[in-house]
Amino acid sequence: MLPGRREPRGGAPAAAPPERPPTSAAQWAVAQVAAVADSPRQRIALLARTYRGPYGRAPRHLPFRRAAMSFMRWQADRGVLAPLTARPPGSRWWRAVNDRLLRDGCEAMARSGGMPGRPSSPAVGLWTAFVDRPTARNWYRAHNASIVSGYLDNRDLAERESMPERFFLNVVLLRVLYAHALVAAPKLALGRLAVLGRFLGDPRLGMTGVFLSLGRVLPDRYPLAAELRGYLAQEHHLGRMLDYGVIQPRLQLLYDWSAGELDLPGLCDLVRDGNPTYAWSYADRQVWAPPGGALPRILGRVTAARP
Repeated sequence: MLPGRREPRGGAPAAAPPERPPTSAAQWAVAQVAAVADSPRQRIALLARTYRGPYGRAPRHLPFRRAAMSFMRWQADRGVLAPLTARPPGSRWWRAVNDRLLRDGCEAMARSGGMPGRPSSPAVGLWTAFVDRPTARNWYRAHNASIVSGYLDNRDLAERESMPERFFLNVVLLRVLYAHALVAAPKLALGRLAVLGRFLGDPRLGMTGVFLSLGRVLPDRYPLAAELRGYLAQEHHLGRMLDYGVIQPRLQLLYDWSAGELDLPGLCDLVRDGNPTYAWSYADRQVWAPPGGALPRILGRVTAARP
């Protein structure tokens, strides 16, 4: 239950209040995330509570929890959210980006429950818009604004990751941006198959897992010990065809569109000539070249982006 608010009968508490009531929604959110920082299980539980609203009942928002929880559980299972004192330790970068997502969601929930204070970031305003009007497009705008802001704010931590991990950080980013475009810009995402976009990308439906199922793309353990070429050779066939046949040909357009949709112009600095460059040298762009074979070319033609 939010500090200073009485919970309706039968409602489940949204989160345990801090010992001293904070003076703003932003401070309350910071306290919630700090309390679960070293427990992946409690991080997941905190995320789940944000979709229940400040009083434990938010039936219009709850279906959107499906995609968010899938992404969070994948991170926890992989080990990136483990304490830094664990053996092996978690990832400073992944923990920082996850912190940002949790803080923004908690702050928006607190504000919806009546806690005062100005939004600490534009992303919180987008989460508030989702709270007020829970649509697929509003969910993606809020979720991806938090994720991209985490990317932009933590480039120094990303540079400390291994080369294979930095490659996959870019893959995760292009995947979440593409899933958003399926719903909000289906012609960009699927070309002549645009009519399928909203169905395939709706975070309330299971089909979204095809595009956000990162277990099909990334290795399932952290940290990565092998060389990048070894992981590329093990990529799942479906994920490889999606990334290189469908997403890669429209990558520059996708990042440019996303930067405007999220009002985060810094996103444009994370791609160059259609090649991802987040904590990644443009000189090493050969890894983004599509593999040989007819299938990627066919997929590219069928789903060709249209202005």
